[in-house]
Amino acid sequence: MTTRRDVLATSAKVASLMAAAGLLPATAHAWDKAAFEAKTLADVAKAFGAQAPAANAGVTISGPDIAENGAVVPVGCSTTLPGVKRLAILVEKNPNALAAVFDVTDAVEPSFSTRVKMGQSSNVYAVALMADGRSLYAQKEIKVTLGGCGG
Repeated sequence: MTTRRDVLATSAKVASLMAAAGLLPATAHAWDKAAFEAKTLADVAKAFGAQAPAANAGVTISGPDIAENGAVVPVGCSTTLPGVKRLAILVEKNPNALAAVFDVTDAVEPSFSTRVKMGQSSNVYAVALMADGRSLYAQKEIKVTLGGCGG
């Protein structure tokens, strides 16, 4: 029987071999520390080299109005806008606002869902980082009844 630990260990070995052979893109080798350490929506946009964020109806965020457990809050983001290069999910009151980043190409439908950890009720943002340098967002307030970040 294969355990989760075995799968993760094997995956790490394969990724290391691919990186050594130069088969992984440069973005897979490093993460954007400044973006993940940013505390606000504007700071995240700046870390990605984008302009000040502006609300836009072409970007959508989904999630529950009330999350019973802040440790696993399901959220989704999508956009109908052309020229998107990244979609990001931010949780305003988390110690680090940036929760997830998804790279978008013409071969990828710009619609993603994940689960985030939230320590308290907060605004959650879906941010579309555009090829022309704009950053556009949608916002949703999610109330947390049981904290997940210990805060």
